[in-house]
Amino acid sequence: MHQSTIASKDGIVSITSGLRTPHLTRRLCQLYVGLALYGASAALLVRGGLGLEPWGVLHQGLAELTGLSMGVVAIIVGAAVLLLWIPIRQRPGLGTVSNVFAVGLAIDATLALVPEAHGLPARIALLVAGIVLNGAATGLYIAARFGPGPRDGLMTGLHRLTGRSVRLVRTAIEVTVVATGFVLGGSVGIGTVAYALAIGPLAQLFLRVFAIPAADNGSTVVATGSPEGAILRR
Repeated sequence: MHQSTIASKDGIVSITSGLRTPHLTRRLCQLYVGLALYGASAALLVRGGLGLEPWGVLHQGLAELTGLSMGVVAIIVGAAVLLLWIPIRQRPGLGTVSNVFAVGLAIDATLALVPEAHGLPARIALLVAGIVLNGAATGLYIAARFGPGPRDGLMTGLHRLTGRSVRLVRTAIEVTVVATGFVLGGSVGIGTVAYALAIGPLAQLFLRVFAIPAADNGSTVVATGSPEGAILRR
């Protein structure tokens, strides 16, 4: 069977190498449902209007600057971040490449379907729904084990390259992203703070809920190692 490949300094790495494994149908469903819900959750935070997650702030700011839709900007940013994997020698998986496109498409689709909220109770409801849904989406697509998203891979790659702690690297990236997005007109507010505090515990919870049994002994695989574990160390 022909497989798509990507060249790296260490050799040729198959993007589809994870497809010949048990539970493939469930893993693929989790991957794409998770990515779609991730984009939908980002759009709910936009409609809530109380502040976005860090990368959402940047996407919204760039959308304001360029006139492009937020989903298209998310795709462009994801592709640009993926290019940064080349010098830091990160290896993409099927989930990495899918993330670039699926999340952005889901953002625009959800924004087209969900109207802006009016009144504080409705805005708070959208904020809470967006954060919880984002945690569930993160658990779904990471537990599928098809590779981290471009932004998470950038974090783990820089952690490996620089030797700095994951917490420090993640904080530095997200502070830079939020500050840049805010200057460009992205929305920062109580929702941004709530997201930062809640997403780690929520994602860890849903990783265990959506863990897929391992092939050998029936145990479940959760985020205990790099890069999945690193993504959740806040």
